[in-house]
Amino acid sequence: METVSTARAHGGTQGVYRHRSAATGTDMTFSVYVPDHAPGTTLPLVWYLSGLTCTHANVTDKGEYRAACARHGLIFVAPDTSPRGEDVPDADRWDFGQGAGFYVDATAAPWSTHYKMWSYVTEELPALVAAAFPVDPARQSIMGHSMGGHGALTAALRHPGRYRAVSAFAPIVAPTQVPWGEALDRYLGDDAAAKRRHDAVALIEDGARVPELLVDQGEADSFLAEQLRPELLTAACAAAGIPLALRMRAGYDHSYLFVSSFMGDQLDWHAARLKR
Repeated sequence: METVSTARAHGGTQGVYRHRSAATGTDMTFSVYVPDHAPGTTLPLVWYLSGLTCTHANVTDKGEYRAACARHGLIFVAPDTSPRGEDVPDADRWDFGQGAGFYVDATAAPWSTHYKMWSYVTEELPALVAAAFPVDPARQSIMGHSMGGHGALTAALRHPGRYRAVSAFAPIVAPTQVPWGEALDRYLGDDAAAKRRHDAVALIEDGARVPELLVDQGEADSFLAEQLRPELLTAACAAAGIPLALRMRAGYDHSYLFVSSFMGDQLDWHAARLKR
């Protein structure tokens, strides 16, 4: 693992790191914020999965999470959203290909060689982070924005007991029912069962459970009605008996101005569950 940069922030260290990924077959970059702590202690960990077109840098530069993480003693990890490089397949559209891995392990050509983001964020990177940073693996939670909200929800639903809490900002909750779900068709082909395993609403309908969910959603989000459709998650959670706090935020859009406005609130919520 190569250290790209480190800087002091809010009484902690913000680092950016690079390594060669076995899952994707490419170099991958991620950021980690570690609050100052007593030698020999371990800290709870919050995973943050970013949305379409983003890298690790979007939330690192604009997410405004460090003050809350320092206050609560939380490590914050932000991976990239896809493999990258000249040899990595791409598409001539912003919502597919590089920057838009959808947190799946692609099985259809030509994507299947490198697009293994599910294995990367749920297996390879957690092992690397646990070995290199003072994390307490028994105290993890996960959150994300948009496509990353989709990844956070599906990761928590498919790994019961791994994450003490899961939340999202404006998540894609049912990709098989919205236009952005075309990405699953292209990455996973005709495997309907595989696509349901990467759809939060479908997973809940099929019996997956988490103790509770927190979602912040901007009411002025241009993607709300067609792509995000939080009412589908509301209905699925109600039928399954999963407590869902869906906080509709008047006037807010889909941007990092929205995410950063409520990042502290969500991290307070995670911290309360990580300290139990």
